[in-house]
Amino acid sequence: MPETIKIGIIICDRYRRCAGGKCLRAMKYREGAFSIYHKDAELELVGYTTCDGCPGGNIEYAGDEMVKNGAQVIHLATGLVVGYPPCPYIDTFRKFLENRFNVKVVIGTHPIPQKYVDNHEKLGTWKSPDWQEMIRPTWSDEKTRKDYN
Repeated sequence: MPETIKIGIIICDRYRRCAGGKCLRAMKYREGAFSIYHKDAELELVGYTTCDGCPGGNIEYAGDEMVKNGAQVIHLATGLVVGYPPCPYIDTFRKFLENRFNVKVVIGTHPIPQKYVDNHEKLGTWKSPDWQEMIRPTWSDEKTRKDYN
């Protein structure tokens, strides 16, 4: 019987009307940050919500609710990385969730769309080693990035 991994996703409040299509597609096809999971594992979404806007007023409640629902991993959605500007609290959110709830936190969900790569490269947003590490799970080949535009 395949292992079931329960996942929560927290998105940036700027995208609060997002229906989650790219995240769910990436989860289904193990693309972007979901590529870390074995293809035979069953991924079950147990929570999907926003951070509630800067500075993340919903992070504590969302993490608590997701863990109560069995979340083993919480993904901080790709929108927190690609937005303008990228979330200045993303590392704080990661550390808080890991320490408070003893849960694995992954930065990113779906592959970064090419249109965001183009803009952030012009802006120089992701040049630092810290940002390079944060975008690594959602970086993919150019064809896949274009497919997520």
